[in-house]
Amino acid sequence: MTLVLPDDPVTASFTPRDLLLELACALYARNRVSMSQGARMAGLERMDFQEALCERDIPIHYSTDDLQSDRVSLKALLPA
Repeated sequence: MTLVLPDDPVTASFTPRDLLLELACALYARNRVSMSQGARMAGLERMDFQEALCERDIPIHYSTDDLQSDRVSLKALLPA
C-alpha cells in the first residue's frame, strides 16, 4: 500500500517509520486494530508498541473478560 501525503512542513518532519507508528497508535486507540496488529504495522515488538501507546496516554484495551480468560489460562498452565 502506498500513501501519498501532500508536501507540507509538518509532514516533512516525520520519517516514514514515525508516521507508521502514529497511524498504528491511532488505529489501536480507535479499536480498529489489535495490539499485535498495531505492533506489526509499526514494525515494533509488542512491548515496544505498548510503550509507545503509554507515551501517548492511550490506554491498553484489557477488559474484565480478558482478565478472566488469562486467569483460566494461567490456572491450566500452573496447577496449584
